[in-house]
Amino acid sequence: MTRVVPMDPQHPDPEVIARAAEILRRGGLVAFPTETVYGLGANGLDPNALARLFEAKGRPATDPVILHIADLDALPLLAREIPPAAWTLARRFWPGPLTMVLPKQPVVPDLATAGLPTVAIRMPAHPVALALIRAAGVPIAAPSANRFGHTSPTTAPHVLEDLEGRIDMILDAGPAPIGVESTVVDLTRPVPTILRPGGLPREDLEETLGPVAVFDRSLTGPAPAPGMLPKHYAPRAEMVVLIGPGDWIRLRLRELATRYLQEGYRVGLLIAEEDRPAVADLPAEIATLGSERDLAGIARRLYPAMRDLDARGLDLILARDFGTQGLGLAIRDRLVRAAGGRVMRAEDSP
Repeated sequence: MTRVVPMDPQHPDPEVIARAAEILRRGGLVAFPTETVYGLGANGLDPNALARLFEAKGRPATDPVILHIADLDALPLLAREIPPAAWTLARRFWPGPLTMVLPKQPVVPDLATAGLPTVAIRMPAHPVALALIRAAGVPIAAPSANRFGHTSPTTAPHVLEDLEGRIDMILDAGPAPIGVESTVVDLTRPVPTILRPGGLPREDLEETLGPVAVFDRSLTGPAPAPGMLPKHYAPRAEMVVLIGPGDWIRLRLRELATRYLQEGYRVGLLIAEEDRPAVADLPAEIATLGSERDLAGIARRLYPAMRDLDARGLDLILARDFGTQGLGLAIRDRLVRAAGGRVMRAEDSP
């Protein structure tokens, strides 16, 4: 049985937190909210607990996990050779949706790092998460609380849908405020490099550090950070992402949806409010993410909308892109990985 316990997101019950922390110390699994998505927590220094976490998710050992801490003092316990840039980022953006990749200390189990010499660390900005980490007294490994490769969970019901009976407890504090995972930055490279775009925009990092690169290539070995596989965050339905100007996207959405509907496909559309007039008369399932000018709202609604469409038994989901400025880069990353790289670009069209 997986116990679901309601929590006040701002004032977590100390008794419930203490029970959840004891589960973690005993090697159990507790799902909990962060400001990004819900994480599946295990004692990050216990190889047996980590093995149970990987088994519950169906996660391959080649995909590392993030260790979550609640105080800056914990950073040198997990990482060594910490550069000044890491302290600068930590003091400005922690707690928050930033994960840093640094050389690991020997205490960090190889299973947490996919055998790599680096470790991913972050300090979440959610009162429930911080209270749990402090009560547990250990770093908490916490990948997203879903079956591996599926759409990430932003609510406790999403977690239960994927992991009921596989984990001990879910702390339900309502929807995650940001809705996409943290930004992962590798600080072991000559130029700080974003391995996974996320809730902290590239522009904010560059304002602090100067130039920041973005890692972009297919993986052939262990991933240097979570969420980097070519197909990830995926619904069961096939998915195609359209990348281009708004007018082109709306034209292609209508053309493609019409064609596939005529061929008998059950089609879903993952779109902006501005796109709705172009497709409203079609017999497709439509999920509207909000205005294309509100990227924070789109990021927050992205995973719930993908799950909602997927629950309707569709054959195909056509989704639109939102550019690369601000949170648009993270939204594009999630959409393209959810589609397994199936992308249609305006510049490639006749």
